[in-house]
Amino acid sequence: MTERTVRPDTDIAALADPARLRSLTETGLDAAPDEAFDRFARLVSDLLDVPVALVSLVTDTRQFFPGAVGLPEPWAARRQTPLSHSFCQHVIDTEIPLVLPDARLYPRVRDNLAVPELGVVAYAGMPLTDLDGRVLGSLCAIDSKPRAWTKAQLRTLADLAAACSSELRLRIALDAAEAARRLVEQAHERLNLLASLSEELTGTLDVETAVGRLADAVVPRLADWAMVTLIDQGGTPRWVTAVHRDPARAADITRFGEVALRRLGPASVTRTVLRTGQPVLRGVADLDDVRRASDAPELVALAERLGFASHLTVPVPAPGRGTVMGAVTLVNGPDRRAFDDDDLGTALEIGRRAGQAVGNGWIYGEQRHVAEVLQHSMLPELPQSPWVELAARYQPAADRVEVGGDWYDAFVQPDGDLVAAIGDVAGHDIEAAATMGQLRNLVRGNAFGRDDPVEELMRRLDATISGLCIPTAATAVLARLRQVAGGVAVTWCNAGHPAPLLVTADGTVRLLDGRREPLLGLTRPTPRTGAEVLLAPGDTLLLYTDGLVERRDQSIDEGMAQLCARVAAAGVRPAADLCDLLLGTGHRREDDVALLALRAR
Repeated sequence: MTERTVRPDTDIAALADPARLRSLTETGLDAAPDEAFDRFARLVSDLLDVPVALVSLVTDTRQFFPGAVGLPEPWAARRQTPLSHSFCQHVIDTEIPLVLPDARLYPRVRDNLAVPELGVVAYAGMPLTDLDGRVLGSLCAIDSKPRAWTKAQLRTLADLAAACSSELRLRIALDAAEAARRLVEQAHERLNLLASLSEELTGTLDVETAVGRLADAVVPRLADWAMVTLIDQGGTPRWVTAVHRDPARAADITRFGEVALRRLGPASVTRTVLRTGQPVLRGVADLDDVRRASDAPELVALAERLGFASHLTVPVPAPGRGTVMGAVTLVNGPDRRAFDDDDLGTALEIGRRAGQAVGNGWIYGEQRHVAEVLQHSMLPELPQSPWVELAARYQPAADRVEVGGDWYDAFVQPDGDLVAAIGDVAGHDIEAAATMGQLRNLVRGNAFGRDDPVEELMRRLDATISGLCIPTAATAVLARLRQVAGGVAVTWCNAGHPAPLLVTADGTVRLLDGRREPLLGLTRPTPRTGAEVLLAPGDTLLLYTDGLVERRDQSIDEGMAQLCARVAAAGVRPAADLCDLLLGTGHRREDDVALLALRAR
């Protein structure tokens, strides 16, 4: 191989080629010994009989030596030099071998600091390339005195450079494979996140629960901390929930959400996203972002403690409306990687699914409110009585919006007696509620002004339902209360309903043993019988629907036993307090509950 003429020194554009620098990074090599490349340097030194041999890789600012033999100190320990000491940069510039019998004779390199400080006189460098032919550096043989390089030596050096290039390409391929594996894992994690988030969000129709689950799902899997902001119909933020991965920061993150709700300005990222519906990604951020967002210095101090180095905010769109109902903000601290476009894509999908959940929750809340207003409009105001204390409660099931068929009633007869009733129409829909209203009115129409026994009133109610062809199956207890010497006389009739509960003034609790007869609304006429009990002053008669005692995971007898135990443990108390106690249980009810408590004065 013949010597070539070296051009005068000039800036080398190829050194800054992004693709070449990316390949260098993908080798995973740096200014540290690598056994494979040290082996190449030893082979060059032995086969070409040179004191110095290098595997030199060149960036846009320096050269470094993963393989090296014979470098003088301090360069041997540093394993790198600035470009002022580099001959190999010229191999990258020309993309062909550089062979110099005596570098001091060539204008381009004779003033290079490698000559006096590294002792480079004779130099032979072969290009080291990636799979696309980009020159990453050179495999070079160096002597401290002039020498004539033979063709055999240069051929050997070229062969070793080809093998060394293959090793570099393998390292790049391994890095690419690892990067691909990481991408697959990240994609899998994101899919799992979205799948689990969907499952969590579809498991509730309560907006507060849904938003809490959303924040818990993305922290810490996608972000160090997160904030979800919801707005009212006027576009004003009304509610914020915030979660941090570190439980020790719970107070700080809660306070951040409280301050952000009140003090975020129109230039803040959150307000901008709420206003425009467009996401905002800040891969690199600092506390100036917080300062610009709010006039509250406290917010800056909180953000610093929580960690604030990268953030993104996406809209929570209202399904099918083209409007925004909120925003999701994700934040990473300095110890976690910055957010990128992949994170933005995932966050946008999270925002979309959150929009569906929140939208469904809002619709559910509106429907539930309407249903409860309708239900309560069908429930009467209780009469005032000097000899009986009355209290009633109605509680809809926890997991639906439909009005139901549970009802209660109480009214005073012209003769001063008190008629009380409670019932449950089959179903949990508008039809059941409408039938419930009819049934309650039938009870009033059949009983008001009559002195008939309660069993006769119940029989007439049966006949009326049949005669008017009201399609229903219902349970009910009908009771007449009359003031007598020593207390209140109660007669009652039970049509398939849970037995009344008696709580005596001394705290004794027992189910009344009256006969539980078939439901109302059956096709055949049913004989009805009545039962009697005397309420002494302080005694309480409790009428209730089966939602109070029925659960899918236990029998009705177990539920009745638990009810008796709870009432007994509560002791003697006013009727209203007893009702509140019984409805105050923590578990989610599977059915509506109506209560009517009557306490003899």
